Amino acid sequence: MNFQLPEKILEGHADPLGSTVRDGGLKDGSVKDGGVNFAVFSEHASKIEVCIFDGSGVRELRRYALHGPVDSVFHGFLPNVGVGLVYGLRAHGAYAPEQGDRFNANKLLLDPYAKEIVGKFSWRAEHHGYQLGHPDGPRSFDQRDNALYALKARVSGVRASAAPKVDTVVSTRAAFPRVTANDIVLYEVHVKGFSKLHPDIPPDLRGTYAALAHPAAIAHFKSLGVTTLSLLPVQYAVDEPALVDRGQTNYWGYNTLGFFCPDPRLSGQPDDPTAVIHEFREMVNTLHEHGLEVVLDVVYNHTPEGNEFGPTLSFRGLDNRSYYRLQRDDYSRSENLTGCGNTLHAAHPRVTQFVLDSLRYWVDIMGVDGFRFDLAPILGRADFGFKSDAAFFTALRQDPVLARVHMIAEPWDAGHNGYQVGRFPARFLEWNDKFRDTVRSYWLNLGTSRGEFARRFTASSDLFHHGQRRPTASINFISVHDGFTLHDVVSYSYKHNEANGESNRDGRDGEACRNFGMEGATDDAAVNRLRHRVKRALVATLLLAQGTPMLCAGDEIGNSQQGNNNAYCQDNPTSWLNWPTVSDDDWAFKHFVAEVIALRKSEPSLTHDRWFVPHADCEGERSLVWFTPAGSVMQVHDWHDGGQHAFACQIDAFANDKQSATLMLLFNPDSEPLSFSLARHGQPERQPHDWYIALDSSGECSRSKILAAASQLLMPAHSLVVLRSATR
Repeated sequence: MNFQLPEKILEGHADPLGSTVRDGGLKDGSVKDGGVNFAVFSEHASKIEVCIFDGSGVRELRRYALHGPVDSVFHGFLPNVGVGLVYGLRAHGAYAPEQGDRFNANKLLLDPYAKEIVGKFSWRAEHHGYQLGHPDGPRSFDQRDNALYALKARVSGVRASAAPKVDTVVSTRAAFPRVTANDIVLYEVHVKGFSKLHPDIPPDLRGTYAALAHPAAIAHFKSLGVTTLSLLPVQYAVDEPALVDRGQTNYWGYNTLGFFCPDPRLSGQPDDPTAVIHEFREMVNTLHEHGLEVVLDVVYNHTPEGNEFGPTLSFRGLDNRSYYRLQRDDYSRSENLTGCGNTLHAAHPRVTQFVLDSLRYWVDIMGVDGFRFDLAPILGRADFGFKSDAAFFTALRQDPVLARVHMIAEPWDAGHNGYQVGRFPARFLEWNDKFRDTVRSYWLNLGTSRGEFARRFTASSDLFHHGQRRPTASINFISVHDGFTLHDVVSYSYKHNEANGESNRDGRDGEACRNFGMEGATDDAAVNRLRHRVKRALVATLLLAQGTPMLCAGDEIGNSQQGNNNAYCQDNPTSWLNWPTVSDDDWAFKHFVAEVIALRKSEPSLTHDRWFVPHADCEGERSLVWFTPAGSVMQVHDWHDGGQHAFACQIDAFANDKQSATLMLLFNPDSEPLSFSLARHGQPERQPHDWYIALDSSGECSRSKILAAASQLLMPAHSLVVLRSATR
């Protein structure tokens, strides 16, 4: 865009933050043709300049000193310019690392509120505010200008208004989820990895936002029965320098710099920021049209600026001690509660505002249905640890837009006392790694007790049954992006991360897994049959357990990462779903997964969002009782019998609930078949039931035969069976 730049910048408004196209002028009418308002927060800068560049972002045209500050916001109105204007920021102030200030006006800074980003980032010495190699290290000062290589913002035409303008993207969707918490079946998926090798998606679309909304992708999601896609990070990210040096990328994307921008690397038109926005919006809209929700994995805990040895790209240069947590005994050093070098200071009111503004933008404008917060305790950390009533959580719950969307916490960070599973506000669902570890260990025969398994199967009441928490607060999973795939859980006994370039030191050690006699892929039919059977029991447990189930994309088709349990830097077939090599057995497994999800949806007792009780005496209640294989109610000595692993539970609805059948779930993780009594002993029974088999993970039991109330069922090894009362 070619604009006639004015000599001076006028006073503007201190809100909204970022750059905003204004169609009118100032209140006195002195400007009639509109322009762009700039508002930039900095509590400690002495001056902020906005630097205007040509459309390519190469040549700087003018600099304007913003007015203010007003309540720590510098502002200005540039008349007769508009959408497409390219700019960067320069912040003046003290370079005093010992005080936490690192202002260096030689460094062009990216506006944290940039909605479109121009340029391609590369790691260069000029991006650092200090002189690399200087004896004083980060306390030295670098005078080189980095503008030629810096990322710039471009004024966006994205609008919240219902009145469309030229070159604008308009949000028309109400911002609230359509799927209630007890009906959610999550599907964690990487945008690129899902479609990169998909044979039914056109090659020019594979790996893009558009591919995720292609009919072939939607058909897969719908045939599975999942309701909500949880996308790995899609905000604008950059690769860490160590990865660049090794010729790798941060494939997962957990290194966000542009918190308002879709990552162009996942677009079919990566060089056109506006087209990237359109493609993302179209993806969301198409998925919505087919009843599928979109949740984003977001990283508001650290940035690529890293610790005190890192570059000055945006936040550090605008106000280091407001945007980041610094060590209390040495403000020149970053507090690292993330394991990534720095920690966003979410407790600061303006940083809280920044995060909320960003989230609101993704809901209001981009149309998403919620968020999964990476290292979420960071958002609730005050000066002395995590607080479930932190100001950020209060603001989030009160926000009129964000209060209506899904909120999911990864409830741990890398700091002291960082494990906070079960301690988030009632508004949140939380990843429950205890479910993963317990259920794996139970079916892999690694020593988990029946009591521990029962707790995890019933939504981990020890963690979540307090306050106003519901069972759906527990997000249950067997595998996710971080760790072994489901197929690798039963195919490997230790990690194989050598390809990551870190000598196999990275990734989780001691992950619950078992190769069943042979490490990795094998042609041994007996081993493969056993692995397949255990996988079926694992996924059936996941999808039938109380709580919110989450599948990892590719697990349903036998996807393997060849034992790599930390494939964050593998942007290659290691991480891409292996569609071309899906076997007949894998397709059969996919159909089994869909069958279990359908069973879950068809039985109200399996999506019950109230805590089970011993006896269902009130409307809306359901009881759950555990039994030994002999049919007796589990007693204290049974729970403590470490030599026994098989048992069963029965779920009954309140007597007047004619919509719900009685269910019995039988679990046999042992390597031999076991006889189960279907009669209940020591438990008052309103009515004896005949049964039929609604699900058999082993595939060995007859599904057509009615089982008498007092009969015996020979339970196959390594299997889960669901019985349904033959009469309601």
